[in-house]
Amino acid sequence: MMNKINPTKTESWKKLLGHYDAIKDTQMKKLFQEGDRAAEFTLKWKDFYVDYSKNRITAETMQHLRDFAKEMKLGEALDAYFGGEVINETEGRAVMHTALRAPADAKITVDGENIVDEINETKQKIKNFSETIISGSHKGFTGKAITDVVNIGIGGSDLGPDMVTEALAYYKNHLNIHFISNVDGDHVHENLQKLNPETTLFVVVSKSFTTQETLSNANTARNWFIRKNAQPGEDRQKDVAKHFVAVSTNLEAVKEFGIAEENIFTMWDWVGGRFSIWSAVGLTIAISVGYNNFESFLKGAHAMDEHFKNSDFDKNIPVTLALLTVWYNNFFKAESEAIIPYTQYLHRLPAYLQQATMESNGKSVDQNGDPVDYQTGTIIWGEPGTNSQHAFFQLIHQGTKIIPTDFIGYKESLHGDQDHHNKLMANYLAQTEALMTGKTEVEVRKELKDTGMAGTEIDKLAPFKVFEGNKPTNSILINKLTPESFGALIAMYESKIFVEGMLWNIFSFDQWGVELGKQLAKNVLKDINGDDIAKHDSSTTALINYFKG
Repeated sequence: MMNKINPTKTESWKKLLGHYDAIKDTQMKKLFQEGDRAAEFTLKWKDFYVDYSKNRITAETMQHLRDFAKEMKLGEALDAYFGGEVINETEGRAVMHTALRAPADAKITVDGENIVDEINETKQKIKNFSETIISGSHKGFTGKAITDVVNIGIGGSDLGPDMVTEALAYYKNHLNIHFISNVDGDHVHENLQKLNPETTLFVVVSKSFTTQETLSNANTARNWFIRKNAQPGEDRQKDVAKHFVAVSTNLEAVKEFGIAEENIFTMWDWVGGRFSIWSAVGLTIAISVGYNNFESFLKGAHAMDEHFKNSDFDKNIPVTLALLTVWYNNFFKAESEAIIPYTQYLHRLPAYLQQATMESNGKSVDQNGDPVDYQTGTIIWGEPGTNSQHAFFQLIHQGTKIIPTDFIGYKESLHGDQDHHNKLMANYLAQTEALMTGKTEVEVRKELKDTGMAGTEIDKLAPFKVFEGNKPTNSILINKLTPESFGALIAMYESKIFVEGMLWNIFSFDQWGVELGKQLAKNVLKDINGDDIAKHDSSTTALINYFKG
């Protein structure tokens, strides 16, 4: 069962408020003068090194936060989560994406049924199919092997596979991978004009097979495929089965579309879209990097699940990161968090975590159905370093906002260019140091004086070159970007999201907030396509008329 406790009514929250008042202005530079702070606030697990010492915390802070987690019954929530209980209460579902990466011999039940056998069956189907595409034994309608694979989906059915195939591009094979998501026709047509229908496979990902964006794009792709291949008076609908597969639960709609039943990959209602890359939604990943690498990706995620499930809170990486989020979000009133991966391979990771976090914990009603009177959710954003340093780091360094930032780096580069990697990682290390230490006016004045600048010029310039410092960061340093370590990294953030939701007493696994806009879009589409316009506010009516005019 879920906790259903208002966090602000707990004794530990009250203690945190008092503690915050006592240390809110403490300088991290001063804290680093006391003992071995880096050792005290670093967690090591497998090839992960997580240094959270550059945060505005003390040992007392972390103890208060862990006491808060216990008072919020996080341990019981973990048992319910991994035990297959219906923790997605508003949709009446268990939340079992963790089961998708469990070992083949695991025993995991939902509604009293062991679900591992059907998971294993789907994995085997993914393996078999992906290997036929990679080997070229799966032929298109003219007998040619597949060269291009197009994933058609939206949300988690697009962001996840796109992000992972980009992240693991070093391990990819000869196939060209494309992603179509936006209902914008320019997006789908821009991609289609690059493709040869004889050698293209489309993977249509939609749990319900009714999502407007995905079905519009899938129908456009199918019509393009048929039109490109057909001679006058010829019907090529029968060839669709060789070039389209689906990941869905709606078997009838998929078969009506023209996809062969043996090429339908199942999904389950206990897997939310933004947590579905571990399922058949990851088919494009398996095709791109090979099934063995996909399996390693799952293995890494499972290892992190075990760490999350079994580690004490003071040794637990996802729990620690989530507690820090609560500390800054609810006490320092920090509204956003930045994710900065120091590898170009992870350039899509911030966008992926943006959806995973903000769609999960962007809630204003608690588990009892009551409006919350405290902040939930954080705004997630970011770009790879060092690009981001030349874009928005000005705001992080000298702006008026506190922006806790995760720096993700790797000890080893994949292509082995040590000169480039040393420069990259020098920036990774220097930025967290700079954000913590800052630069005082005294230091600035000395630097300017050493350049020979006159006193009056120093007086004018010095205020602009001062860095306040005391900006919080986490340094996540991993040995090497591999499918296994990357699976663990994604699972780490998934688990962090779960903990945050529990501590805020909200349901993290529904997303009713995406529904209203979709419902109204259907009504507006009727207005656009028809002669009459239904009743709207004056602004919307005027916009519809202007668009149609």
